[in-house]
Amino acid sequence: MLSHYAQYMYDWEHRLTSVDNNRVIRPLEWGLDWAQRWPCQNGCAPAQAANDPAQFFVDFNRRILAASDEFYSYSRPTDFRLETREVKVFSTRETPDSRLEAKVTGTLAQFLRFTSPVKTPYPENNRVNARWFPARGRRAIVLLPHWNADAIAYTGLCRVLNMLGIAVLRMSLPYHDIRMPPELGRADYAVSANIGRTIDAVRQGVVDIRSCLDWLEQQGYTRLGIVGTSLGSCYAFIAAAHDPRIRVAAFNHASTYFADVVWHGQSTRHIRQGIEQQITLEALRKAWLAISPMAYFDQFSRWPRKSLIVYAKYDLTFLPEFSRNIVEEFARQGLDHRVVVLPCGHYTMGEAPYKYIDGWQLASFMRTAFAA
Repeated sequence: MLSHYAQYMYDWEHRLTSVDNNRVIRPLEWGLDWAQRWPCQNGCAPAQAANDPAQFFVDFNRRILAASDEFYSYSRPTDFRLETREVKVFSTRETPDSRLEAKVTGTLAQFLRFTSPVKTPYPENNRVNARWFPARGRRAIVLLPHWNADAIAYTGLCRVLNMLGIAVLRMSLPYHDIRMPPELGRADYAVSANIGRTIDAVRQGVVDIRSCLDWLEQQGYTRLGIVGTSLGSCYAFIAAAHDPRIRVAAFNHASTYFADVVWHGQSTRHIRQGIEQQITLEALRKAWLAISPMAYFDQFSRWPRKSLIVYAKYDLTFLPEFSRNIVEEFARQGLDHRVVVLPCGHYTMGEAPYKYIDGWQLASFMRTAFAA
């Protein structure tokens, strides 16, 4: 029997999940065309892939994992520039909150813009966007929001980190806010029933993070870190596994395999509904292994860093057992880490009072970890 508190929390999670009523159910697409742009080809034959796309992705994932430094490599951008423009919300809800729109009307901010080293068919998505929250000193982080976050989410946390002397680049994930193609109302191309495009979006996100680190170094920041929430946490972990400059990392929600979150998560049930008659969880896990944090612990452990893992006891999207598995792997590898378990769920972590507790945990960790 559930406790009264647990039932209350689950009911609250269901209500918050139901607010987004514009999710689109799409059938499985293998997205073989996306693989033509990737490194690690190693003699693969795309012409034969159509005969057995599932096996093609199994084989390609093996090649990626064997040479992941190559897969997540990139050419450093040469067109970094700061632009000042009015802040927009870019809500993904069917009916945007007019109060949020009014709150930012007339507000100007600085944004780092540059061309993503990963090219996609969507011009909007190919221009990286990161809101800049400068601070004096040598400490700076890249902050990565959750899937379908609007453009003003986490700005409060950015300002708190500024007060601690930590500069922040709040990066828009691929296909989010100003990077969203005009035919979309949600960031559906970042996580979807298209296998190849989803892999490509993660690769682009990781490469864009590393490019942001390049710019921070150019500005004189030498002590670098990362904070990622939900999907942003996945990107953050893989980036940290492939970039030795990230010495402080906070993973706000953590999970093992990309496929397991999509298959079991409450916020991705529409994706499962579109694909579960065409693919099994085991096959999906193999197809998305190269974008799963669990696959990169050996790479992650190559360099010393301090890590924070925050997860929610009543999470229906990143199931708690998945987060515990990640924590167990951190311990098994002997990695320097700290764990915080909050008495809330995935969506309720963004609500009072839990968002303040979470923000305090993230900020205090960053302050002490950088100090160490």
